[in-house]
Amino acid sequence: MVFEIVILAMIAAFLGLRLYSVLGRRAEHEEEIVPGNFERAEESRRVAPPAPLAEAPRNERQLSGFPPAVERGLREIAAADRRFDLIGFLEGARGAYQMVLEAFWRGDREELAELCDKDVYESFLAAIAEREAAGHTLDNRLIRIEDSTVHSAMLDGHIARISVRFVADIAAVTRDANGNVVAGSLDDAVESRDVWTFRRDVRSSSPAWLLDETDEG
Repeated sequence: MVFEIVILAMIAAFLGLRLYSVLGRRAEHEEEIVPGNFERAEESRRVAPPAPLAEAPRNERQLSGFPPAVERGLREIAAADRRFDLIGFLEGARGAYQMVLEAFWRGDREELAELCDKDVYESFLAAIAEREAAGHTLDNRLIRIEDSTVHSAMLDGHIARISVRFVADIAAVTRDANGNVVAGSLDDAVESRDVWTFRRDVRSSSPAWLLDETDEG
């Protein structure tokens, strides 16, 4: 009887060792595969950087060559807003310059409200109201924008401000209520120099910049 118990115990121990060896090899095999998959996923994430980082060399070239204060401001804005593109901004600024001027000349209050902040908008409104009270209309033409360059740039908290100096040729004519020319000529374009400041909250999801200030330049 004792001999049979010993035999059964030896058989059970043998089966247990066999079962352990099989499961042990399977577990070791699985442990080798699963971490390997995660490591490859991590490597693929490290190899493929986010899209904004790929733009760094191009942005670096765009932001170089300005006076130190201007370059520092542009770099601070670019660091706060990874979508900021200087060439795209200047193209938009030239478009805004033309749109604002033409809206002001024809007295389009609605369009001015979309492009300007409150203070600039109200100054335009006052000038339009004065012009209308005198019975005058403007027949102005923007002939060309000769140049547009960054005059200053700064990041004030979350508010980015960039001033652009525009050099443009404008033909200006003022007419009275009867359509008679009271000032200017469409035949002679006059060079205009302006410094316009645009602002934007870098936290905003909207890419729009508003006209924040206008000065002669």
